[in-house]
Amino acid sequence: MPASNHVPQRVAQPAHPRWDAVLALPFGKLGLRCSETEVLALEYLPAATPPRAALTPLACEVQAQLQAYCRDSGHRFDLPLSPAGTAFQRRVWALLSEIPCGTTRTYGQAARQLETAARAVGQACGANPYAPVIPCHRIVAAAGLGGFAHSTDAAGELLRIKRWLLRHEGLPANGTEQAVHALAAATGEVVQSQPCGAVYD
Repeated sequence: MPASNHVPQRVAQPAHPRWDAVLALPFGKLGLRCSETEVLALEYLPAATPPRAALTPLACEVQAQLQAYCRDSGHRFDLPLSPAGTAFQRRVWALLSEIPCGTTRTYGQAARQLETAARAVGQACGANPYAPVIPCHRIVAAAGLGGFAHSTDAAGELLRIKRWLLRHEGLPANGTEQAVHALAAATGEVVQSQPCGAVYD
């Protein structure tokens, strides 16, 4: 019998999903990755991302606490976050965690407190792996909203989420600029107008 030239096709195996759960929350979709004992990552996802149910006990607890925050902005998160980031990034994230709900700090204020550059603060905020549990949305520019999760597109999905989170926490419905100016006046910080596209101050 002649040898067959037929080559068996390899059956494609389903790709391992990046997220253990994709949570549909009032502000948008949030990807969650966790081990049995620690939260490994939270990330804002495009609105069209299909939801994926939380199945493990820890994933369900994360979902429950995020839903509690969405009902009550004063909810205090108590989740086992896996250590992440550089020593400097952890300093910035620790500062973010100290900002009370309903208030903001500017990149410049945070930079002066940490004795570093405002741009470095912004980059560390963008690298935050646990938003909104670590509230990088509470850092804004001195004359406006600033960036969010490495995005500066004012009409984009990520800045829309930042506006939702800040409004949810009681900041002005027309954005954050009024709150930032009030904060600057209270602390004596000089607020200057920024050209379009400027993010850090």
